Amino acid sequence: MQTAIPDQRKVARPRADALRNRERIVLAAREMFVEHGPDVPLDDVARRAGVGNATVYRNFPDRDALVREVVCSVMDRTARAAELALAETGDAFEALERFVHASADERISALCPMVASTFDQHHPDLEAARGRVERLVAEVMDRAKAAGQLRSDVDVGDLMIAAAQLSRPPAGTGCVSADRFVHRHLQLFLDGLRAPARSVLPGAAVTLEDLRRPCDE
Repeated sequence: MQTAIPDQRKVARPRADALRNRERIVLAAREMFVEHGPDVPLDDVARRAGVGNATVYRNFPDRDALVREVVCSVMDRTARAAELALAETGDAFEALERFVHASADERISALCPMVASTFDQHHPDLEAARGRVERLVAEVMDRAKAAGQLRSDVDVGDLMIAAAQLSRPPAGTGCVSADRFVHRHLQLFLDGLRAPARSVLPGAAVTLEDLRRPCDE
């Protein structure tokens, strides 16, 4: 019994260290993918994270695994922002505003395009993270519509496309210098979503199904 306790401690400590290292790698990769794109050398990610190359490859066997983890991590943080907005904000439209601005701060619009060109878009982890975000966005918008604060002729796809376009400087092309405009332009867009609508929008509201439909359809 006396030797069991030290053995358990020896097992627990590396697990905690490994978890911290993994988090440091994901954070460093997120920053570098936004700054330089997904092709940044993994050795550079290791240096920024303050870990050895072997630690990176022990956690992520290839680049696709690391990119996927970064995107899923950002989506999870964005989903938590939506949950907090719903829980803490009595005003339905203010909850929508908080979510959109939090999404921009998470750089989700700069990272998500990497999915299409880097790895399997239908990976279970990615689909789960994406589905959670989409459900919460729909809930935030539905609540604002029910309160009569959000114009009725918009759907989740409208919000996601516009927010992505307004907050996504292409990775590696002056993201930091463009940050000063992001929240200003997002707020202009959000003001245009308020009900009552001042104009009739051309076309139909964009749904999630529209976003998933191939471009040639």
